[in-house]
Amino acid sequence: MKHFKHITASLLGLTAACFVAGGAMAANLTGAGGTAIYPVLQVWAQKYHAKTNNQVNYQAIGSGGGISQIKAKTVDFANSDKPLKRDELAASHLVQFPQVVISIVPVVHLPGIKAGQLVLNGQVLSKIFLGQITRWNDPAIKALNPSVPLPNMAVLVVHRADGSGTTFNFADYLGKVNPEWASKVGADTSIEWPVGVGGKGNAGVAGTVQQTVGSIGYVEYAYAKQSNMVWTDMVNQAGKRVQPTMAAFQSAAANADFSKVQDFYLILTNQPGAASWPITAATYMLMRDDYAADRNKNVLQFLDYALHDGAADAQRLDYVPFPDSVVKQIEASWPKTLHVTP
Repeated sequence: MKHFKHITASLLGLTAACFVAGGAMAANLTGAGGTAIYPVLQVWAQKYHAKTNNQVNYQAIGSGGGISQIKAKTVDFANSDKPLKRDELAASHLVQFPQVVISIVPVVHLPGIKAGQLVLNGQVLSKIFLGQITRWNDPAIKALNPSVPLPNMAVLVVHRADGSGTTFNFADYLGKVNPEWASKVGADTSIEWPVGVGGKGNAGVAGTVQQTVGSIGYVEYAYAKQSNMVWTDMVNQAGKRVQPTMAAFQSAAANADFSKVQDFYLILTNQPGAASWPITAATYMLMRDDYAADRNKNVLQFLDYALHDGAADAQRLDYVPFPDSVVKQIEASWPKTLHVTP
């Protein structure tokens, strides 16, 4: 792991495996949390296993479940698309740092409508999820899409049924563009949805939308792309129509400045910039500051591999890897916040 040179071997013990009674015994890591990161984390785990023989078992149960599991000390690490604030981290002996940037897209299932044909803005999207826009040929949708053959069909909202960081960021965005959403619903991993049906995980929302004509939901872009779903364009903060592309995700992520915040706490929704996709988020890894050094060492070896060797896989799956400057900030935080010495 050549990228770890600036962190001494005494801190993280850069051996791929530990040796017991003359034989190699691979580490077996357990994690749980957000479903948004699962497509790329699965690839990281497979390649890391091939490289080191270390096994990473990850339960994609939603950010809320991951937070609960790491608090209960039942996993080695957790993932959450919602960053936790200082008081909650300290009370539960947790440390957080970002791993990659995810992007969330609206997805629809409408007769004859193809990916990118429909465009929505934040106001219209929020009113759909508030239950105030109930038919696809509503004048507000037609005004944005004058040349699109919108059906006279009821809108079925599909949302997450589980505790979800994807929900937190989607709801945070809706609250930023519509004060009524902020006052009536707010933003959290679990919220009281005004309308709609629930699906478990990004995969559950994606599956329900695919099976239900007239539906609209929100998923991490990797799910939309891998499942050939019909996503919508969005009008961003600058008033520009943008497609969910790597360039648009990178434009939004470029505004992430972790050097000025505590515990890497940063919300990336509704970022400025003519090219920026409006619903992006850093997804975070959670570890415990009261776990033994060897236990944390094995987790950090994997996550450092993902930050460096896994960056190409992340970008291939339309996640935004962090630049070297942010990676160095993340790595520098580990010996300051975690037990990492033998």
